Amino acid sequence: MTIISFRYKRVLLFLLIALIILLAIYNIKWIFKFLYPLNYEEYIGKYSKEYGIDPFLVAAIIRVESKYYKEAKSYKGAKGLMQISPITGKWAAKELGIKNYNEDILYNPEINIKIGCWYLSKLMDQFDNNISVVVAAYNGGSGNVTKWLSNKKYSSDGINLDYIPFKETEQYVDKVLNSYKIYKKLYDYKHFYPEE
Repeated sequence: MTIISFRYKRVLLFLLIALIILLAIYNIKWIFKFLYPLNYEEYIGKYSKEYGIDPFLVAAIIRVESKYYKEAKSYKGAKGLMQISPITGKWAAKELGIKNYNEDILYNPEINIKIGCWYLSKLMDQFDNNISVVVAAYNGGSGNVTKWLSNKKYSSDGINLDYIPFKETEQYVDKVLNSYKIYKKLYDYKHFYPEE
């Protein structure tokens, strides 16, 4: 009797494990969508289109910068979804004609994403659409990246970064580029542009 119940338990355990594996495989996309959420698609779509930025890159940056928490604030004072610094926010507000600018406006998801996309477009122009270099500049500063590109220690061709001397920026670039690839696999452009 005990041999039968032991075998019965083993079979049940095996079936349960097989069922869990099948459910995980079936729902793997759902699991990844939980880990890589997509919010504010309307604003991401609107401003990525306006400024010629891949919306999946914007989504990846938001995930890494704030995990889609609109009230996020860094220890350096960057604010909102795309972690816009006060200096960049003030510059963008002037360039974009945003009236009555104050730093708290950076917590507004639409304004934050608009400024973030505008800034990314500036970096894309500056660094010839080299996404990994643009992402490095978004985190480490365009001035630093310009210096690194002109230094053979960091860039052998002056176009790509072979080595990033800031560990935080190096890790940031890896996180954003990995998230970017995953967002492109999980979602399609209809999330951002439903009418097209």
